[in-house]
Amino acid sequence: MDSVLRVQGRIGPRALLVTTAAVPLTGWTVHAIALHKRLATTRKDPLTGLLRRDAYTARARRILARHRDDTAVLLVDADHFKRINDTLGHAAGDTVLVAIGARLTAWAGPGAAVGRLGGDEFAVVLELPAGRREQRLAQLVRMLHTPVVLDDGQAVDVAASVGAAAPDAVGSRDLSVLQRAADGALYAGKHSGRARLATVQDAMVPSVNGRRAGRPGTTIRRAAA
Repeated sequence: MDSVLRVQGRIGPRALLVTTAAVPLTGWTVHAIALHKRLATTRKDPLTGLLRRDAYTARARRILARHRDDTAVLLVDADHFKRINDTLGHAAGDTVLVAIGARLTAWAGPGAAVGRLGGDEFAVVLELPAGRREQRLAQLVRMLHTPVVLDDGQAVDVAASVGAAAPDAVGSRDLSVLQRAADGALYAGKHSGRARLATVQDAMVPSVNGRRAGRPGTTIRRAAA
């Protein structure tokens, strides 16, 4: 008791109150950090570490709103991915998906939205001025077509199709429209070995529930007002 009184005399009543209050506050801080980490985990794909669809959509729309016409929306499909799974196994397929995700992330840079939409389908939204598009897209295709080395040392040939859409070319800054246009460009140039830039016509392809007919799950619908 005497020791407590001596301590209180040295640090003063107000400082003692702050010190005492800091104990439960520290507990709440730890809890908040843990909660933040859990929420961040739910926003990411467990295999590739890329953003899940909802988190990707939110970030993509912020980028489009901030950079307006100096942006691009990309859809990426791994070519012949089923063949990799069927011949080499799903573990090899997972390694390829992780490699594609890492390459997209490295190419796009820290300010981009990079997401895995499902299966072997990926999406990217980034700042990409018109004067650099062709050069940067060609660089991406080269990166994606680099063989992936498996854990056993075997090199797997990888290819991917890329469709890109930009607001100034498509005439819209809406993510759903741009992604539908990128989807159309991707399939028009499938297996061509190069990225295809979308036109206004690609944004007008027939769709079902905001998605290109026959390809559910790749185009994000407009959010309800």
